[in-house]
Amino acid sequence: MLVSLERRPIENVEADALVIVAFEGARPERFAETVGELFDSGEIAGKPLEMTLLHRVTGMQAKRLLVAGAGKRERFNGAEMRKLAGAALRFLKAKSLRQIAFAPPDFDASTISAVIEGAIAGEYEPDRYKTEKNGNKAIERFAVVAGDDPALDDVLQRSRILGESQNFAREMVNEPANRLTPTLMAERARAVAGEFGLECEVLDRERMQQLGMGALLGVAQGSAEPPALIILRYRPENAAHSQPVHLGLVGKGVTFDTGGISIKPSDGMEKMKYDMAGGAAAIAAMRAIAQLKPAVQVTALIPAAENMPGSRAQRPGDIVTALSGKTIEVLNTDAEGRLLLADALAYARQLGCTHLIDAATLTGAIVVALGHVNVGLFGSDDALVERVMNAAQAAGEKMWRMPVEDDYKDYLKSAFADLPNIGGRWGGSITAAMFLKEFADPTPWVHLDIAGTAWLDEGKPFMAKGPTGVAVRTMVRLAMDWR
Repeated sequence: MLVSLERRPIENVEADALVIVAFEGARPERFAETVGELFDSGEIAGKPLEMTLLHRVTGMQAKRLLVAGAGKRERFNGAEMRKLAGAALRFLKAKSLRQIAFAPPDFDASTISAVIEGAIAGEYEPDRYKTEKNGNKAIERFAVVAGDDPALDDVLQRSRILGESQNFAREMVNEPANRLTPTLMAERARAVAGEFGLECEVLDRERMQQLGMGALLGVAQGSAEPPALIILRYRPENAAHSQPVHLGLVGKGVTFDTGGISIKPSDGMEKMKYDMAGGAAAIAAMRAIAQLKPAVQVTALIPAAENMPGSRAQRPGDIVTALSGKTIEVLNTDAEGRLLLADALAYARQLGCTHLIDAATLTGAIVVALGHVNVGLFGSDDALVERVMNAAQAAGEKMWRMPVEDDYKDYLKSAFADLPNIGGRWGGSITAAMFLKEFADPTPWVHLDIAGTAWLDEGKPFMAKGPTGVAVRTMVRLAMDWR
């Protein structure tokens, strides 16, 4: 899909459909003769994601006018703008229209960004492996009606890169486990590095054994597929003037999770290909960072492995020694993500990362706590938490801070090792975060539990069923805004 800016007056824009935004309780000024009458009659109410398609409207060059409801103006923000743009595109795409123009309510950079990112996310379809695709429902061009500000050209490029990188993560997450093993995930990372000028290193099983990554290797030992620790590095071009900050992005890369010996129920297990969504987000964020070139050094670490119940799989009760030297009693082999992250976080510290962000589909407990709306955010450093929360708000990704308090350590006690890998029934997402904190300290650290937000079980008006690419935009925004 070609994305561009349209500088002509709205009445002169040529397209199969032109989208305008209508707020609840606010009569649209544009095309008042047509839209105003429908608004006054109640046929158009401006309710959120309400779509009204009009044909051959007088006074405009576009063949159709789509009035997209945005809800109440005072509640409208960048996140809602992304949803609205995606919903409008998908509504028109379903009608086999190919040329779409979108007239946002404002021409500021944040609004233009939200429209472009939302449209690109809305355009994605998880149909790569369908042999029969409906080519008549492909959008050829999406143009955003903008003002004359030349700075918006840079906004267009940044937003396109972010939107495409989010979809890149979604494409990876959507891959079935037979087509995205840890080895193949590493190949994807190498391809990104080669295309966009990143450094890439992949640690194999032998190197991880030499380093002492017993937690990561314990997860991988039940699978015939070898593990990989993927490392992508971005270094600012002008290192002398860059920030004295080394940001570490760590993403869980379990390419398929059976639960191991503590095997999961078969119902819904096919979804467990998504258990590498955090790793995909980290790779996709580096794809964008390489192009946008922030002033901070960024290193991404993706511990990739399969969690399988093979004959050599670790068992409940096994004790492993992590890279940090801590011993871990594996009480539940389905709590494997934190074992991978434990070694990756410790290795990120060894590489000199001064601030750590990890993203992982870590716990079902976070879904119980926050549903499928908010990412659960945990952090050891208030300043870093504030930075991440600000980045998430600017990126339009909803996050909610959860507690990380020493009192929760009481749930993580083992008579046989330094700590167990689970903390019992209560506060499961919190005890998982407390476990990770043991391997991130004393480095400032934020953990994003994306288990409830990385996958849509049912499609939304603004996004197709399947992977969402959550956390990509937040991680990129964090790096870009570091001052």
